[in-house]
Amino acid sequence: MIFGMTYFTFFHVLLSLIGIVAGFIVMFGLFGGNRMDGWTAIFLLATILTSVTGFMFPYHGPTPGIILGVISLLLLAVSVYARYPRKMLGGMRKAYVITAMLALWLNVFVLIAQLFEKVPALHALAAGSKVPFLASQVVVLILFILLTNRALKGFRGEALRPA
Repeated sequence: MIFGMTYFTFFHVLLSLIGIVAGFIVMFGLFGGNRMDGWTAIFLLATILTSVTGFMFPYHGPTPGIILGVISLLLLAVSVYARYPRKMLGGMRKAYVITAMLALWLNVFVLIAQLFEKVPALHALAAGSKVPFLASQVVVLILFILLTNRALKGFRGEALRPA
């Protein structure tokens, strides 16, 4: 056990956190038209592995986590396809940015949900009302919409800088 988690759960959480940190580095790189090749590979791989390992927990029927995992893998498939085989040509650049940032947002969404479930102070805050949880998710969603829009504007044009 590590921090009260099984080794597998700790590995899953670690992958998720690596994906989130790398995803934000990639996002901020996109603002300046930087492809962030190495960080992008880390972000995509860690985020894919987060979803895949999420399916390895005991199955007790469909859950929100499983549904989000399927959606995330679909988004990541488009993102990887647009980024690598299609080399972000034409509309694939926009598809890459949108799907990659949606996948990052889903990971952050789950992180916030887990924080409200596992951190005693946040759990107590939301115990009487779901408003704090919902408000935090709405604020994060709005921020992601604004940041994704900024990434789209920064990551267009033909002269992209390599990482």
